[in-house]
Amino acid sequence: MVSKKSKAKSSKNTKNVPNAKQSSSETKVSQDDNKIQSLGAAMSAINATKDLVPIDLAKGILGTVANILTIAQLVIKNKSDFQTIVDKCEIIGEILERSTKNVTSDDLPGSLGDALSELNISVNRINSEVASRKEQRFGKRPFSVTINRNQIAEWEKDLDRVLLLFNFEAIAGIPVDVKKLASQRNRSGASINAPKYRPKGLPSRPSMFYGRDDLVAELTNLVVNDEHIALIGPGGMGKSSLAKAILNEKLVREKFSDRRYFVTYDGLDPSTITFDAFMTRFAGVLDIQLSGADPVGQISSFLRSATALIVLDNAETFEEASTSSALRDIPPAIAEVADIPGVILILTSRSRRNVPNVEWITKDIPPLDPSSARKAFFRIYRRADLSNAEGEITNLLSELDFHPLSIKLLANAAQQNHWSPATLLERWKDQHSVVLDHGEGKLQNFSFTMQLSLSSPSVQTFGKDAHRALVVIAFLPQGLNGKLTSDLLPSIPQISAICDVLCRQSLVYRQDSFIKMLAPIRHFVRDFLPPLDSTCLRHIRNFYYNTVSCCSKERDHYADMIISDHLNIEHVVAFDLAHVPDGKEETYEMCRQFLWCLDSHLPRPTTLAPAIFNIVENSSTWMPKANCLEQLGLLYFSLSQLAERMKAFKAAQALYLVAGDHENVAYCVRQSTDAYRAQGHFIQSQLVLEDFKNSASWKFLSESMKAQCWYFLDMARVYTSTASADDFFVKSMKDRSWGLRSKIRHWRAKLYYGGDVVQVKTHLENLFLQCQQIGDIFDRRDALEGLAEVAFREGRLSDAMDILQTIIEMLEGRDPQNVLWYTVWKAVVASERGNHGLARELVYRASGPLDFLRCAMHAHFSTYLMARHASSSPPESTTGPSLISLPRSKVAMFKAT
Repeated sequence: MVSKKSKAKSSKNTKNVPNAKQSSSETKVSQDDNKIQSLGAAMSAINATKDLVPIDLAKGILGTVANILTIAQLVIKNKSDFQTIVDKCEIIGEILERSTKNVTSDDLPGSLGDALSELNISVNRINSEVASRKEQRFGKRPFSVTINRNQIAEWEKDLDRVLLLFNFEAIAGIPVDVKKLASQRNRSGASINAPKYRPKGLPSRPSMFYGRDDLVAELTNLVVNDEHIALIGPGGMGKSSLAKAILNEKLVREKFSDRRYFVTYDGLDPSTITFDAFMTRFAGVLDIQLSGADPVGQISSFLRSATALIVLDNAETFEEASTSSALRDIPPAIAEVADIPGVILILTSRSRRNVPNVEWITKDIPPLDPSSARKAFFRIYRRADLSNAEGEITNLLSELDFHPLSIKLLANAAQQNHWSPATLLERWKDQHSVVLDHGEGKLQNFSFTMQLSLSSPSVQTFGKDAHRALVVIAFLPQGLNGKLTSDLLPSIPQISAICDVLCRQSLVYRQDSFIKMLAPIRHFVRDFLPPLDSTCLRHIRNFYYNTVSCCSKERDHYADMIISDHLNIEHVVAFDLAHVPDGKEETYEMCRQFLWCLDSHLPRPTTLAPAIFNIVENSSTWMPKANCLEQLGLLYFSLSQLAERMKAFKAAQALYLVAGDHENVAYCVRQSTDAYRAQGHFIQSQLVLEDFKNSASWKFLSESMKAQCWYFLDMARVYTSTASADDFFVKSMKDRSWGLRSKIRHWRAKLYYGGDVVQVKTHLENLFLQCQQIGDIFDRRDALEGLAEVAFREGRLSDAMDILQTIIEMLEGRDPQNVLWYTVWKAVVASERGNHGLARELVYRASGPLDFLRCAMHAHFSTYLMARHASSSPPESTTGPSLISLPRSKVAMFKAT
């Protein structure tokens, strides 16, 4: 295959010099060409006039006239006989331009309206009869028809009759003498080869164009290096503006000079566009008149004369065409043009169904960056009182996903309506996408540009199911998981194919494994499409709830689905909580289980808290709500959000109490007191537990629960009591579940209170051996923690580091948060050894994964480490200070684990 660059070298063509003498056949061909040129000139003039006249009926008449001329140019054999009709068509264009000047549909004179109606009937009849001749010959070769001269004369006579209706001064106050007008045209010697219409000039660079400089430079470099580009994105992303900017770049101007063309297919209907209409618009922008039956060849011949850059704007119009001729003929035509040496194409489209057999470099157009979005917005919205609202407006622009058209529309709406920043924010909060509709056309109305995409034949093929899919994607905050589409939406059998089409139309996009949509599109779907139907919602709910129910502590595929779709599941639960009828407990249980799943596999803050606290309390909801609050408190515990943890457990405690569940009342009490202790509020923790011992609930508790309460009471007393440590944890030692742990804590308390280090070490080593036989992982952790403190106290810092590393390895993958805490313990030991660099590294390594712990860790440990670094005095003893020598508030933080 010949490369584009090699083809470019051989692209220079020499002009053929015509022979001085022509044969009669050549003369006839020349005459035929003149007739074809005449038809092309007439069509150009009619189309130009159509853009000028203000009356819709007049536009329709001129559109019909243009269609008559198109058919005549393509299939009528006796074009010379048809010239009289061509002349009448040109007169119609001139009459309509003059007679409708400064007239609107609202003040249309009755006489002019009658004349236009008669003319409309006449040209429609001619169009139907000409089209019928074309259909009668369709499929025969050669594809041409001869129209009877008597028929042509009859049409001419009918047009003369109707045109005389315009021959009076009453129409719009403008005298129109048809005979005089025709005579002037003849005397002026208007040449059929010199059409009055010329295509509009090259579009200039958009005046409001922010944040695209790097992208323009990148794409310009591709263009000047002979690459075809496809700019893809949803409506309003700025594809056309980007193409216009590229056309006006200096390097592009230097390379392509005045052969830069912008062909827009905006306004054409994908369901009705034809190959003829496509080529006519293409040729019109190139300012050439098509003649004969090979429009692609004629355009190609013109383009081969020099390098050219052509923008095909709104290419989705023909890429999504539903007519057979368009689908069959347009892509090969574009591919043939793309193969011309020196010709470069830029295509802008919402669709990813780009023309095949062209080596496109596809570029997805991104939203604006925040800074450029603000510049674009405040370039339009100019208010003196913005100083206190810029942050809120920036957040608002973020809600628009920095979508360029939406930003422009929102700024225009605010400026034109003289909205203050506060009013603007309120209107957006209340109305969303309605605020983006304040004019006609796709550049003034976001709904209009959305309707263009939704009316695409490829979307229409799926009917209501395409809309249902869009509504589901808009409903789910993460979008639709592409790996689970058939599981989530079994009621939409073609969901995968629908998602592919929606992606091609840039209504949605794929990110990782999810199918998402931009915020403006999401707001439009929520505001204007039917709500999520009950069938889809039921299937989504059933799948997600089953996943939650099957999730266990193990990291299996159910846990993976929880992790991947956690925001969607949370949204479904929140939606159900807001719509749960009284007495329905399934949603409450799913809420509790989902919080457990988060705590087990993806600890993070949740948006469910307000919905849980707002559950209406009655006898049927006391226990379900309390269970949700309890699990919420445990999640807060994992996140070290101690105040929120205490609030949740206190609320759960009150509900358990009214429901008569005293065991769970005690559980919530000891969780609350543990939260106090973790914050260093030891006295308060002790008082709460001592008050609970005297409450009415105490007598209803099991011995095991009482042992728990005694255990946590002594955990607080360790830091508040001045008496001997001999009584600590004694009352909980006899319990089967809490006995071993209580013995470990008893001997550690002895150490805290100055007990014999060797004796403590011996007991802890024996207890650790028991833990390996009958204890759980947390008992082993507590024993090793005590042994690490003993080693630290004795100055065996290397042993302390080794023991702490053993704890970390034991908890790795099972208790990630405590792994972070023990890493910080290692930092304390490293600092004591003089390895301050390692100490800092460990502190920041530990605080990095959990940003919300960073400040607390840094405040506690950095202060301590810096104090030790600053000390110039030698240690007081060879054993060094114990962890116990830290202030008790710091020890409390260790004990919080």
